Amino acid sequence: MLFSPRAVDLDPVDLESALLRGALGEFTAEAAVLLLANAGHWLPQLAAGDLIHVETDEDDTAPPTGQVPGIAWAAVTWNAINEALAAGRIQGSNGQVRLLHAAASLADSRPLDLGDTASGLDRQHLQLLLAAISHAGGSHEQRDVDAGGQPGEPLPPLVPWPART
Repeated sequence: MLFSPRAVDLDPVDLESALLRGALGEFTAEAAVLLLANAGHWLPQLAAGDLIHVETDEDDTAPPTGQVPGIAWAAVTWNAINEALAAGRIQGSNGQVRLLHAAASLADSRPLDLGDTASGLDRQHLQLLLAAISHAGGSHEQRDVDAGGQPGEPLPPLVPWPART
């Protein structure tokens, strides 16, 4: 590939998939990506603001129909979020910005006043934040324990991600 693809040029589904591949196995990073993807506002904003870094793999062979060749993973440049907000390169409502800061806190261990964040969210955004915290804590991987202390059936997430509309 002669030049690296830009996140803004990717299909939204391909971009989300690349971000999830980059976060795979780290529940906090996965939660941050899923929070932004489920909120619906931030991935296109971050891509347009050039705040998502895309990496390609070595194999440029023809991918399955509808997929971009060589896209291996992507990652948000979390340390540039505040500067981009201040410069107006990315924008959102107060609730959307609170979710972005929550995602940055989950993915990049940034300090966050959880009480202030939660108190400024509407019901939909609060449900997303709770699902993200549940995912970050690994509740989607937990199992019941039987009377003998042995792992039992998988448990549902403590707070599941809402269905996307």
